[in-house]
Order: sequence, then structure tokens, then C-alpha cells
Amino acid sequence: IFVLSGVSAAQYAGPAIVLSFVLSGLCCLFAGLCYAEFATMIPVAGSAYTYTYATMGELLAWIIGWDLILEYLFSGAAVAVSWSAAMQGLLSEFGLTLPSAIGSAPFALEKGHLVATGAFINLPAVAIVALLTLILVIGIKESANFNNTMVFIKVGVLLALMAYGAWWIFGHRAAAVQNWTPFIPANTGT
Repeated sequence: IFVLSGVSAAQYAGPAIVLSFVLSGLCCLFAGLCYAEFATMIPVAGSAYTYTYATMGELLAWIIGWDLILEYLFSGAAVAVSWSAAMQGLLSEFGLTLPSAIGSAPFALEKGHLVATGAFINLPAVAIVALLTLILVIGIKESANFNNTMVFIKVGVLLALMAYGAWWIFGHRAAAVQNWTPFIPANTGT
């Protein structure tokens, strides 16, 4: 979800990826409506754990709590590795490269088996996690301000990307038609 959507769009989905985003948006809408309903039924609760605790008991809430910990563990690791790859890609545009011993994962999955890569640590991923942990430790107000700043930057980047894309669609009709054809590429079985 976090790291492969661009690769999937470029190599397999083509322009039809917009249909996936529409479907994802619809799913997010329904999830938001579910949380809104929970909030009206149990106003003091604020998370999946407390909703489960209030409605189904302590055992199921305990299970949900551990599910959330696992979700944060794996999603946090995937996002950190993705940010590391993006940062290393940006650095390579300026001619700077990190040695593979400190810039990639120590193990890789090849044909269902873990194989040593010769790397020691993915230092950029560790640094990103450490920086975000430090921001969280500093305090709630500072974390909220940092989060608001990041959201502002992300929305600004998305708006700039939409404006650039709209310029390509409406400013270069021939290029736009060429880039949108075929809208749904043929299934190659890969």
C-alpha cells in the first residue's frame, strides 16, 4: 500500500490507476462514517481499542490492541524503508550515494528464502524513525505542530502536482491523449 502504488501504476495499471484511487476514497469515506457512528454512540472513546473495549469487552480489546501494535510495526517499517529509498534517490540526483553497507537492508527475500545482502543497516530508515520518535518524545504540542506542517506540505505538493498534471492534460492535447491510451492496459499475466 505504502511503497508499491507508483510502481504498480507505472508498470501495470496505467491511467486506470485513477479508478483505484476512487475506490480507495470510497472505502475511506465508509471507514470515516463508521468511526463517526462510533463517536456518536460512545463519545468518550477515541480509538479502535476503546470502542472495542466499550462494546465487546476486555479480551477482544486486548486482541485489537495487539493488532494495532503489529499494524504500526509493519507499516512504520515499510514507510521508513520507502522514505529511505526516496531520500537516497534524491541524493543520487546530486551525485551523492550511500555505501550499500549502510543504505540497504541486511537481508532480502529471494525465492521464498532470506538471503544475506552484505549490508549492515539501512541507516536512513533508522534515522527517520529515530527523528520521528524524538519529535514524539518532545511533546504532544510539538508533535501536533510538526504533523500540521507535514500535512500542509503534502497538500501543497499534491495541489502543485494536480496543477502540473492539468497543464499537461489541457495544454498538450496530443500528449495527453497519447498518455491516456490505452486507459486500461491489457493483462499480461504478470
